[in-house]
Amino acid sequence: MTILIGKAEARRRLQPDRSGILRKIWEHRADYAYVLPAIAVMLIVIAYPIYYTIELSFFNTPPGLQLRDKIFIGFDNYTAILTSPVFWKVTSNTLIWTLGSTFIAFVLGFACALALHRDFVGRGILRAILIIPWVISAVAASYIWKWIYHSDFGIIGAVLVGLGWADRPPNFIDSVSTVLPSLIVVNIWREFPFAMIMMMAGLQTVPDQLLRAAKVDGANAWQRFWHVTFPHLRNVSTVTILLLAVANFNSFIIPWIMTGGGPSNASHIWITHIYELAFGRQRWGVASAYSVLLFLILMSLGYFYVRALSGNEQKDASQ
Repeated sequence: MTILIGKAEARRRLQPDRSGILRKIWEHRADYAYVLPAIAVMLIVIAYPIYYTIELSFFNTPPGLQLRDKIFIGFDNYTAILTSPVFWKVTSNTLIWTLGSTFIAFVLGFACALALHRDFVGRGILRAILIIPWVISAVAASYIWKWIYHSDFGIIGAVLVGLGWADRPPNFIDSVSTVLPSLIVVNIWREFPFAMIMMMAGLQTVPDQLLRAAKVDGANAWQRFWHVTFPHLRNVSTVTILLLAVANFNSFIIPWIMTGGGPSNASHIWITHIYELAFGRQRWGVASAYSVLLFLILMSLGYFYVRALSGNEQKDASQ
């Protein structure tokens, strides 16, 4: 009997005390009242647009029809998207754009951070110069690079022709085969300073005592980096890569201003294609279905980002 009573008491303790939770909420009702306006604003500017986008994705919205007269078609928008060759072309472009930009920008930023971590004359000046691409407006950078790539007046084409390396200026952003790599170069140029700053901050956390001890034990530069430096940068590297991936998935300014998705959809990525469908062709239903799919992908990336941050916090707490 005593054992049964003990088990019942343990089971009661494991169950949440709902009356206690409600009592705590009531006791702190003044605190919740302070955040109520912020919650209301979030519901208006975040929750409602998400709900309306999901709802609109189940309707057909022809350009000549008023939005209030939309036609319910169920999952037909999603079926049309997944069976469209344009969708797979845009998805391929998005993957190449995201993976290429993220990986190369991270590696380049990491290399610059390692180089700037050493003391040398002019380090502060070089650091300021390398940060310039990140602080320049994306719109201004897009127009500058658009002129740099120009097939008639671009400086790259003029240099190549002047040096005799090309008979005529190449069509960087007017050719189907070169437009996406050319845009990726511009995106890497803008993003690598962010990776550099993040990794420089991470390098400050590597204990000098461990590096000196490894050097005394006979470890060379590569061994010290791989066995001492890199393990301490694993968490900040994960966070940096995820932030770059999310930013690249949502990147709109550079591809839209420089090419508008052309030529022949060769530089269209998801976000520019959604914009063209919604505001160019006024196909709100299809654009909403695209947006829902993009939202699910970004939510999955956000899940891994939160897990990476939680891992960092648990590691700091354990230390």
